[in-house]
Amino acid sequence: MRKRMRDTPNRDRPRERLAARGPEVLTDAELLALLLGRGTKGRDVWQVVGDVERCLKRTEGCPSYDELLGIDGVGSAKACEIMACFELGRRYFGDDGVSGHRIASPVDVLPFVAEWRDRKQEYFICITLNGAGEKIARRIVTVGILNQSLVHPREVFSEAITDRAASVILIHNHPSGTLEPSAQDLAITRQLVEAGSILGIRVLDHIIVTKSGYASLKELGHL
Repeated sequence: MRKRMRDTPNRDRPRERLAARGPEVLTDAELLALLLGRGTKGRDVWQVVGDVERCLKRTEGCPSYDELLGIDGVGSAKACEIMACFELGRRYFGDDGVSGHRIASPVDVLPFVAEWRDRKQEYFICITLNGAGEKIARRIVTVGILNQSLVHPREVFSEAITDRAASVILIHNHPSGTLEPSAQDLAITRQLVEAGSILGIRVLDHIIVTKSGYASLKELGHL
């Protein structure tokens, strides 16, 4: 049976071992003990760690907030810290087969809309993104002439809400071949930015694409 943390010599405690030798030498239990910090009244930290470990094995990954909160000794703050650590690890070290494609610039968007760049009708497309700026989904919102009555915030953001998206990128093609944003393009963008702000979903960019190139309304200073 493992000693209680307060009965463990300082040199053998997880924090001191990590400082002296690095995180690689720590067991999963010791890493969790560092995250939890301490136990609760009547429960040593190692007892809480054991419950968290069993929960991790049962869920084969990061448990939900409610699952962590159901563990005696894990409060809201600790549940959030554990989930935040998992998410940071996934964002920085997750392999491409699991994590989404991160979109950091308009150029990153182009592969997802290549098939619409030379269409003879205007397609309005919405890409939803998570908090890491990774693509969740790509959807066609409207096909045809672009105007404010057809591109309604309801149509743009209903799926984004379902995706639990943190932000969206809007794209539409110009069959005319011109990359100059029209007054209508700018009006639609303003309307959707305002709607997104109310919903807590940022409009990161609105990109116009043609066969020959693209124009980012953000880069042009319209967002």
